[in-house]
Amino acid sequence: MTRNIDEAFKEATEFIDIIKKPVGTVSLEERRKIATETVENFRDYINKGFLEYRKSVTEAGEFAVTEWMGQGSILKDALDREFIDILGGFGLYSYGIRHPKIVEAVKAQLDRSPQYSQEMLDPLRAKLARVIAKLTPGDIQYGFFANSGTEAVEGAMKLAKFYTGKKGFISMLKGFHGKTLGSLSLMGKNDYRAPLLPLLEGMRHVPFGDVEAVEHELKYAAAVGDDIAAVVAEPIQGEAGAIVPPDDFWPGLRQVCDKYGVLLIADEVQTGFGRTGKIFGVDHWDVAPDIMCFGKALGGGVVPMSGFFSTPKIWEVMEPNPFMHTTTTGGNPIACASALAAITVMHEENLPAQAAEKGEYVMNRLQELSERHPGILDKVTGKGLLIGMHFVDDEIGYHVASGLFARGVITAGTLTNARCIRFEPALNIPMELLDEALNKMEDVFKSLPSS
Repeated sequence: MTRNIDEAFKEATEFIDIIKKPVGTVSLEERRKIATETVENFRDYINKGFLEYRKSVTEAGEFAVTEWMGQGSILKDALDREFIDILGGFGLYSYGIRHPKIVEAVKAQLDRSPQYSQEMLDPLRAKLARVIAKLTPGDIQYGFFANSGTEAVEGAMKLAKFYTGKKGFISMLKGFHGKTLGSLSLMGKNDYRAPLLPLLEGMRHVPFGDVEAVEHELKYAAAVGDDIAAVVAEPIQGEAGAIVPPDDFWPGLRQVCDKYGVLLIADEVQTGFGRTGKIFGVDHWDVAPDIMCFGKALGGGVVPMSGFFSTPKIWEVMEPNPFMHTTTTGGNPIACASALAAITVMHEENLPAQAAEKGEYVMNRLQELSERHPGILDKVTGKGLLIGMHFVDDEIGYHVASGLFARGVITAGTLTNARCIRFEPALNIPMELLDEALNKMEDVFKSLPSS
């Protein structure tokens, strides 16, 4: 690529001018140009591999589906094609796209200060921490804010090591905690780990839902002097396909961690803030972890936001030198305004209850579809609106995902990874949109040869 500073400034200015235009005034010709250039720009400046996996390119015809705007549970592309969103940004859009109360709070804070000075005390971060302390179970009270879920997990790992003086962790097979090196060390999937080995030492992986396996590893580690700082798990495994553990798993984890003097870390990045039908995933089993990680929905789907929280006793190790763990942009005022507004929306709209009710409805409908059209769905798993549709094989899963896309419904699933597709819409998605998406899913099932 030849350096051309003038051209860079010119292109940036032209695109900002388009963004500033009132909604509905960007011409169709301009939007077609944007759609075409977006594919070229992904190919030449992001990663051409993405284009092979995106249905927005492979299934879209002459013009790729280029995301342009959204509201609630409806996405619209640059050519005005509309889609029902049942993917929900993999849990990002728990409150829907551009919830007006959250956007309003962010705009108001932008008029004051979008970032903080790094020297003065910032009231929004302090207030948000207080609010989360009042929402969380047990003695969770102190926290640190960052920008992404993997940063929250990294911070939790550092805190556990710092407090215990130990290096090892036990995590779950098929678990997902992020893709930075520390979080990746916890991951229970070979595909992402193997090319980057060796990762952090002292990692052990056990089957999700198996308390006895956790206790065996703790016993073996103690026998050979491999100290374990913490056990890390998602309350319900998201990336693995909305896998719900046995009801004795989380209470059992709490007991065995107490028995062996190790910390219990709950990765609530995907399950937190109403997604599973409770405010937090661990609330289904009335368990209080030692450290909790948050992300995705915490920022209200408007500003990226994450955090990790713990008890006063554990957090004491951070007090002598509070600069042991810092970030320049984490917990910035607009992110905190977004998170505070999101929490009020969660309460005002009773989103955990909505997730529980709608989740039960969706799972019943999917089970009925499976019975009417055998040979397509193997099983349906999950809680609330974190639902996994497990298909007989990848090929069928991809045909369902691409068939839904062609009918104006956004979900995930690629040619190489579609055996399980998550059904994870906004918690406040209207029932009529849920029904429309499910009806279109039955249309796809009917079109498959096995039906």
